[in-house]
Amino acid sequence: MDPVTAGRSHLELLDYRRRVSELYAEVRALRERDPRRAHARWRAERDVLFGTHPQSALPDRERARFRGLAYHEYDRAFAFNVAVRPLPEERYDVPTSTGGVIPFVRFGAVDLPIGALEVFWLDAYGGGIFLPFRDATSGSSTYGGGRYLLDTAKGADLGSEADRLVLDFNFAYHPSCHYDPQWVCPLAPPANRLEAAIEAGELVYPGSSPHELAWCGPS
Repeated sequence: MDPVTAGRSHLELLDYRRRVSELYAEVRALRERDPRRAHARWRAERDVLFGTHPQSALPDRERARFRGLAYHEYDRAFAFNVAVRPLPEERYDVPTSTGGVIPFVRFGAVDLPIGALEVFWLDAYGGGIFLPFRDATSGSSTYGGGRYLLDTAKGADLGSEADRLVLDFNFAYHPSCHYDPQWVCPLAPPANRLEAAIEAGELVYPGSSPHELAWCGPS
């Protein structure tokens, strides 16, 4: 990539992340008053970003025929405000979609009616909370590598109150590698696999191939 193109790409990525952060700030404010409206706004802006932004996770060939992402309708039963149960900090090399690893620190867990999930901190400059999960829908109506609930380093932050996190599975979304295998994505480790079917949040992208749905990365 020549220097001019590389510089443009970095600025485009900055713009994309800024727009995601602004969207989640809007969602946090709206969600307190009207969760359904917040969810609708989140869906609409994600469709704009996926369909038009140069840093969209969709490959170029998909953008011209893009008609929107698919989701379950909002269901309050999948929204929680839950305390983080402290755990001894432990460093993990979380596997990625391409067979590599990204360093995270497991620092706690959340105990939900649908199961327990471990909570991670990105072990790199700046850091951020990362909460991925797989469930009984993974590999069928959702991506086999799981979905993300929080990735605050990238702006996906639903908020917190003291030691309690806002965890609303209606805002669960797929990692970029679901849409295009060129992206490198950390995926849900074994401790974050739920037995329940989480019928909330984003559904499999209609243009995905069987490989992209099933995922063939490390288990």
